[in-house]
Amino acid sequence: MTLPYELLIGLRYTRAKRRNHFISFISLISMLGIALGVTALIVVLSVMNGFQTELRGRILAVVSHVQISGADGEMSGWEDVARDAAKLAEVRGAAPYVQAQGMLSFGQSVRGAMVRGIIPREEEKVADFSEHIKDGSLDSLQADAFNIVLGSELARALGVFTGDKVTVIAPQGVVTPAGVLPRLKTFTVSGIFEVGMFEYDSALALIRLEDAQKLYRMDERVSGVRLKLDDLFRAPWVVRQLANTLSVPAYISDWTRSHANFFRAVQIEKNMMFIILSLIVAVAAFNIVSTLVMAVTDKQADIAILRTLGARPRSIMAVFMVQGALIGFIGLGLGVAGGVTLALNIDVVVPFIEQMLGTQLFSKEVYYISSLPSELQWGDVITITSVSFVLSLAATLYPSWRASRINPAEALRYE
Repeated sequence: MTLPYELLIGLRYTRAKRRNHFISFISLISMLGIALGVTALIVVLSVMNGFQTELRGRILAVVSHVQISGADGEMSGWEDVARDAAKLAEVRGAAPYVQAQGMLSFGQSVRGAMVRGIIPREEEKVADFSEHIKDGSLDSLQADAFNIVLGSELARALGVFTGDKVTVIAPQGVVTPAGVLPRLKTFTVSGIFEVGMFEYDSALALIRLEDAQKLYRMDERVSGVRLKLDDLFRAPWVVRQLANTLSVPAYISDWTRSHANFFRAVQIEKNMMFIILSLIVAVAAFNIVSTLVMAVTDKQADIAILRTLGARPRSIMAVFMVQGALIGFIGLGLGVAGGVTLALNIDVVVPFIEQMLGTQLFSKEVYYISSLPSELQWGDVITITSVSFVLSLAATLYPSWRASRINPAEALRYE
């Protein structure tokens, strides 16, 4: 099959040795600029995806996908609620909980905390506490044993270790002839967990559900039921379904609502990084403009000869659009290959850089995580490729149009 002559000439101009080597140098810089910009975009967005996934996983290790709370803060017959919720195919597990404020005291140290009563066997269906236990065991929370599992930062602030006894003070008081006295109960520290989120490590304490019911005088009632789903992104849909099917008055929320500001901020930051880094690609793409302008000036005689042989203006325009598009395509291909390779091997590249520099880029004492996560999403790669190619193609329009407007008589006058 015979190729159009516009394509053949455009390809020949791209690979031909030039009389003006400066034009070739600018073409090379344009290719490398596009490749660098595309590589940076793919790697940065992959790392931000990795951060988002890592932080979301740590949050959901403590926070359930869907939470059903009693309308007045308390719920009776949680088994029926869990059974109704389990009728939805998306629900994987359900667990009751009691949640209330409390004060923890050890020696001279006093800290406020969120006290959560759980059943360890049921809690494993909706959370991943057992994977984050640093000392002790979650199974030590047995009924009437009055054991407690603390977040690592909370334990550090109180100065306690496994086996120590802390006093839990409930804000609801006991009325006596001497006045209202706070309710106190001594618990034994039987475990310490660390999920890597300061918000939970510093302010969450776990006790047995029955112990929490006794401490806060809730009898057989609970605060609500927590659900885990097969697909966490279906949580808003599940909330709408539960609102129509539950037979008891309840407040239903999901993880996207309870942490909306956090995840919205991460998404906005990702979008802004895409826009900022796209400017690198735009600058490199517009280098193609200067390359083609100089190429048009250098090839005026050739253009005039083609016009005298019958080439139409749009054919001349197509020749230089092919040349510019090929520069962008080569740079784009190099950038995609480099970006995908780096994104998939970031766990190897970062330790190598740390070893060369003799320093740790991500310290555990400063960042949530100590290693750089990366999650390559092909949707991002396709978007970056499309935007970069459109910018490269748009950069060829003006120089190509200028080439098509050259007057053959004027161009050949001094030849």
